[in-house]
Amino acid sequence: MALLNFKRRDAAAPAPVNCQVEALLDGYSIEVMPRTAEKVEDFRDLLPEGTRVYIAHIDGTPIEDMVRTAARLARDGYAVMPHFPARIIRDRATLENWIAMYQGEAGVEQALLLAGGVSEPLGDFDSSMQLMETGLFDKAGFKRLHVAGHPEGNRDIDPDGGEDNVMAALRWKQAFSERTDAQMALATQFAFDAKPIIAWAEGLQAAGIDLPIHIGIAGPAKLQTLIKFAIACGVGPSLRVLQKRAMDVTKLLLPYEPTDVLADLAAHKAANPGFNITNVHFFPLGGIKTNATWAIEHGGAAGVPANQS
Repeated sequence: MALLNFKRRDAAAPAPVNCQVEALLDGYSIEVMPRTAEKVEDFRDLLPEGTRVYIAHIDGTPIEDMVRTAARLARDGYAVMPHFPARIIRDRATLENWIAMYQGEAGVEQALLLAGGVSEPLGDFDSSMQLMETGLFDKAGFKRLHVAGHPEGNRDIDPDGGEDNVMAALRWKQAFSERTDAQMALATQFAFDAKPIIAWAEGLQAAGIDLPIHIGIAGPAKLQTLIKFAIACGVGPSLRVLQKRAMDVTKLLLPYEPTDVLADLAAHKAANPGFNITNVHFFPLGGIKTNATWAIEHGGAAGVPANQS
């Protein structure tokens, strides 16, 4: 099956919903930033109630903007999961203050912990493991902690292109999940090819890492937009796929949709119920409204709060 779907959809005759994709989309999440959230008049017109919404914290974004966005989404009935990027948190006192602000103004009780996109730490923290080791999330009563996963590797952690450091970190996080009450999962970088995603996920299971995986999927977007973000985010083999397709001018002008990669993952999940990819996490690179509309059209509006893995 082709990796990408570039066919135009007839708005007057939508394709029937793939029941396997619909099942995989149950409990999907989506990511926003404060500046993009400001452009959405009412999230309730786009996202089903109870949808988990991650709030990406980019270096330079004031914590006040992050908390204000979290409070708005919480008031509208969404499960808010802000990013805590270790390398832009200066010290323990700053982390404690951020947690208190999120809880006091938005009732936040879940977080995505990650190293962050800056190369040099601004303060005391360098990794998500250091954030967990503070014990502050447990002390504050956080019920759910997600950490980052990288289906195509991460040269920031393993500069040689291997996986020794990544796997050591994942084993540490697996052990942390076993010795604490936190509900944990891996939220991954986006990718475009189901086969290496499946191989990576099954490799983790074989290594004894059974954290549920929330697979990152790029939402509908122009191919040029996808290439730009793929380069910025360090996407590996998937970038070569996009670049190859970009050489065809006719495909360059048509929108990308994640139809085929999700269909392949959903079919594998249906055939292998123990498969450890449990949820879909959307990166709305072509816009929140575009992504939300696509998800609804493919069954994502049904039973969203049901899957809480």
